[in-house]
Amino acid sequence: MSQDQEIGLKDFHWMMDVLQFIDVGLVILDKKFNIQLWNAFMQNHSALAPSDVLGENLFKTFPELPEAWFRRKANSVFSLRNSAFTTWEQRPYLFRFQSYRPITSIADYMYQNSTIIPLKDTNGEVQHICIIIYDVTEAAVNRLQMQAANAQLERLSRTDGLTGLLNRKTWEFELENEFKRFSRYGQISSLIMFDIDHFKRINDNYGHPAGDEVIRQTASIAQNCIREVDRAGRYGGEEFGIILNNTPPEGAKVVAERIREKIQGLTVTYEEFEINFTVSLGISGIETTFSEPTHWIDAADKGLYQAKRSGRNNSVIHDPQQPE
Repeated sequence: MSQDQEIGLKDFHWMMDVLQFIDVGLVILDKKFNIQLWNAFMQNHSALAPSDVLGENLFKTFPELPEAWFRRKANSVFSLRNSAFTTWEQRPYLFRFQSYRPITSIADYMYQNSTIIPLKDTNGEVQHICIIIYDVTEAAVNRLQMQAANAQLERLSRTDGLTGLLNRKTWEFELENEFKRFSRYGQISSLIMFDIDHFKRINDNYGHPAGDEVIRQTASIAQNCIREVDRAGRYGGEEFGIILNNTPPEGAKVVAERIREKIQGLTVTYEEFEINFTVSLGISGIETTFSEPTHWIDAADKGLYQAKRSGRNNSVIHDPQQPE
């Protein structure tokens, strides 16, 4: 063997050591998707030795791998001779491996980025492709935790801490948007404003924590009585507002009565107390005479005052033609 051959063979062994022990997964496939190379990274994370997989079909060895998707990806690399990439945001992993790193132990699996590169032979033909698997679990978990934290902050900034309904600022913003939609498209919507009858007595007789529980359960009933497209908010104290999309006042009256009846039949248990209470509700459809959203609230509030004057535990549609 010549000196040049000896040097070349030594370089080849160095290269094979690098391929085996580099901290990324390396898999070489032929055109039939049979495995030709399986490095130490893949062995350690799959618990499959090269002797278990070399010469075996990739899809038979890993039936959970999305075959149709991967074939499309790989065939484009064979035909176009260009690399293809997949990030964990597009697909969390190519091979489902466990994540063993202590920092990322909250992850159920290893998040992976992957690259598929064409391997040309001495004739310039692409008969094999190489899959490179990168463990990006730490970065992915950090990103997901940041997204979850931001989503939580966004939710907290929009909702009332006691009830989980929209807070007043967010609810008024939604009301303004609904008012703008009406101004542009003329689509009728209705507003319900309601509050808890004699709420001060509840606080005085049972204490403010009991009053808070009454507010919470009132909000829960209201939320469960409306559609997902409707928006319920805590307007202040024991007063609530509900925006009902594409709903005339008569339809809003049905919703208001549903809320009223459910609350009338509710008993709130707090410590040793059993608390029964009622609500009064005012309803107003949106009108062309309203020049701003506050006029809509005023009209629903007038319906609420009429409900109070007529004995409470009642729902009233405000009639703009009726004298004040």
